[in-house]
Amino acid sequence: MNRGVLYAIGAYLIWGFLPIYWKTLKQVPPLEILNNRVVWSLVFLGILITARKNWLPLRQAITRPRVVLVYGMAACLLAVNWLTYIWGVNAGFIVETSLGYFINPLVNVLLGVLFLREKLRPLQWLPIGMAAAGVLYLTFSVGNLPWIALVLAFTFGFYGLVKKTAPLGSQHSLTLETGILFIPSLAYLAFISLQGSGGYAQYDAKTNLLLVFTGVVTAVPLLLFGTAARSIPLSALGLLQYIAPTCQFLIGVLIYDEPFTKYSLIGFSIIWTALALYWLEGFLAHRQARRLPAGPIP
Repeated sequence: MNRGVLYAIGAYLIWGFLPIYWKTLKQVPPLEILNNRVVWSLVFLGILITARKNWLPLRQAITRPRVVLVYGMAACLLAVNWLTYIWGVNAGFIVETSLGYFINPLVNVLLGVLFLREKLRPLQWLPIGMAAAGVLYLTFSVGNLPWIALVLAFTFGFYGLVKKTAPLGSQHSLTLETGILFIPSLAYLAFISLQGSGGYAQYDAKTNLLLVFTGVVTAVPLLLFGTAARSIPLSALGLLQYIAPTCQFLIGVLIYDEPFTKYSLIGFSIIWTALALYWLEGFLAHRQARRLPAGPIP
């Protein structure tokens, strides 16, 4: 098997099993987990970049105000996404968080149309409409808008959109984003520690170690993904990306016994069908384009 495929599978499996990691930290408030994740991610990434002696791209980036502004917006979107996900997992909504990452590819397509003026083939509108219908069905059948899924899908979608013009690779971009959030996060952790409402003195050694390793579980899959993205086709990544939400969904239903009613099954099935149609249409269009004869060289 292609090494890039193995790296991608590794990244998506880590992301897919993250709910179990966050569940082991359920005694820690989500906002405290988030700020630990920011601080320790920056520490871990800083060690890696120092070991590779590769600080130059970051030094160049921080001298450009427009680049810093772009990454500042990306950092805010990432913080909202992380906090929503951690809260959703520990509040018992793992299934709904998985829905957010199932619909995210279709949200990306929609944002591309709205903000980048990308053109869709006629058949591509069908799965987008079906996904919207699935969300509406879940809203009216269950009686609640799946807001966790929508927040995750749209914050991650806008995160990708903002970074379309960003110059840094995945490792340096996450370093800059966590660097922008570092001072507020460190200040928050210091504040709750002084107030006695949180901090490392409140928890046992195992919990503190898990908080420190939030930086590792954040950075490692990103590095694996970055390596995979450079060595395998995007079409392969597009299919493999569903490993993560599928694992999350199964963990929520099979391990944590989250409710999954017949109405949930119908709504999810509509969305799963929409995704299958979207990728099938893309596969057929790509194959047809490869079969067309090349035009004359001018």
